[in-house]
Amino acid sequence: MFTGLDSLIDAEFRAGEPGGAVLVMKGDSTVYLKCFGLADMETMEEITPNTLFNLGSISKTFVANGILILQEEGKLSVADPVSKYFPEFKSREIADRVTVMHLLTHTSGLPDNRPVDENPEFFITAKDYENWAPVMQTDKLEFEPGEKYEYSNPAFNGLALIIEKVSGQKWQDFIASRIFGPAGMIKSTITDGPHPATGVSHAYEMVNGTWTESDYGEFPTFPAAGNGGVWSSVKELALYEKGIRGNLFLGAELTEKSRIICRPDNWAGSEPPFIGYSWFIGKEQVIGQDNVFGVKFVYHTGDQGGFRAFHFSIPEKDLLYLGLFNRPPKDLDQLILTGLEEARNRNWLD
Repeated sequence: MFTGLDSLIDAEFRAGEPGGAVLVMKGDSTVYLKCFGLADMETMEEITPNTLFNLGSISKTFVANGILILQEEGKLSVADPVSKYFPEFKSREIADRVTVMHLLTHTSGLPDNRPVDENPEFFITAKDYENWAPVMQTDKLEFEPGEKYEYSNPAFNGLALIIEKVSGQKWQDFIASRIFGPAGMIKSTITDGPHPATGVSHAYEMVNGTWTESDYGEFPTFPAAGNGGVWSSVKELALYEKGIRGNLFLGAELTEKSRIICRPDNWAGSEPPFIGYSWFIGKEQVIGQDNVFGVKFVYHTGDQGGFRAFHFSIPEKDLLYLGLFNRPPKDLDQLILTGLEEARNRNWLD
């Protein structure tokens, strides 16, 4: 049925190598599901619809929803300055100007000043606080908060820590009880220091002609879970999307607000804003190029170690397109576009 997507996958991914899982859901029906390759090259375990992959930056959407759940309960506001939660900022003046909303939308102006390249051994095991701490030492912003977009991983380490401060529990436990549970994501998990010992795939990259493991223990910042610590399967990631659309863990008003473009009053970027509360919103553009499909995409991608991931939702068409991989595809953008073209050819985007 999805001959173009099948051909693209079959041409690149070989048996006995790392692979992935791709799912397309229309309404409540899974109309395409393909699993290929090995989850673990040592045990030769094959990838299935239930195989857990690291989601990379798609994890940020879980953190964002955790923040919004707490706002809905009146326990915080996205308008709060970060100084409210982190009085240890070197510059109180900077911490007063940056808000939770700025962290959620990558518009804070805070620099990513983590010395990862100079101290990779430290960042192999550094958790959320250790990745956020250097940011709190900054005495100069890159730009005025709200003026521009600059992608920030440590911003979401900070947001995860805010969840802990406000909820009084580990943010991983908060997300598990407030999102995984209601959505029915019974196998999904979140990095909390050590790598999940069992039940997850390993990631690989090709090094000198050999597939070499590249995940926890090999790739710095992996334990910094707020920016990329969620592990899930295509099956359970689909449940997450259904939970969002069904308002299972967050009310309709904030769900909608999270998935529309946030437009700061002082925006001065060269391009119009294109992000909601962590979600990217594509109407004119999608994955860096003209959006020829004519519909609104709500999406995020993930890239950590050898893991790659994408989550594309078209809510107005009740369509979902997911891909999780434990090795870098040669052309991830082409995989995404081919699947979307297949959907358009079936008039699902009309």
